[in-house]
Amino acid sequence: MFRCGRFSFALDRPLVMGIVNVTPDSFSDGGRYLHVDQAVAHALSLREAGADILDIGGESTRPGSAPVGAEEEMARVLPVVAGLRDAGVALSVDTMKPEVMAAALDAGADMINDVHGFEAPGAWDAVAESDCGLCVMHMRGTPRTMQTEPVYADVVAEVSAYLRQRLDAARAAGIRADRLCIDPGFGFGKTLAHNLALFKNLDRLADMAPVLVGLSRKSMLGALTGRQTADRLLPSVLAALLAIRRGATIVRAHDARETVDAIKLWRELGET
Repeated sequence: MFRCGRFSFALDRPLVMGIVNVTPDSFSDGGRYLHVDQAVAHALSLREAGADILDIGGESTRPGSAPVGAEEEMARVLPVVAGLRDAGVALSVDTMKPEVMAAALDAGADMINDVHGFEAPGAWDAVAESDCGLCVMHMRGTPRTMQTEPVYADVVAEVSAYLRQRLDAARAAGIRADRLCIDPGFGFGKTLAHNLALFKNLDRLADMAPVLVGLSRKSMLGALTGRQTADRLLPSVLAALLAIRRGATIVRAHDARETVDAIKLWRELGET
């Protein structure tokens, strides 16, 4: 069971998290949904496509991206959360800032997705008293610096140890295990070789908590296929299916309809 604010997911099937970037500079769709009405309409289309959770972000975390102030981030995200509050779908907010977390929960968010593993001072306090779901992600460095020659002695062991430590910290803050999922952070301070090693060992992470995997349209898929960002739909869907097969519970996707359909077909054909 995954407790996610107003929603509870039995986890008897994979979940699809649709991506709603309310940013001018996200790597794949920056600027397309910057206005509230555009973002809400896109989010509703993801819901109609079958997305279980909508992940709303107001700060790009692509490699090399510059940080955004909390006020600007809230100005982008909170009206979208308010516009979707009664849409009948779980709402996640992708943020590293405790003040944005608290404001998003007040606005109606059901989940907080933190690429920085709730390391910011006050992060646990901002979410502990809520019933919101939490995604704890691993990132080496910051979005601006993370891809500057990342080095690991054993990437699987180090990422696993980090995520286990953050789960322990969450429970010490009074957060129930059924509110927690983890994300190894593909592309966040990792080379292609690191990403591949983590992908091939997802089952080790799944022993700790439900695993969320975000590979949609990422440069890892471009490196493996030679396809540009706009031409990575098929690699993204296939990567989602393979991640599920290796133990992922939630897959984060730009192309929700195709991902949902592929999962349905794959399950009906008896492959999971």
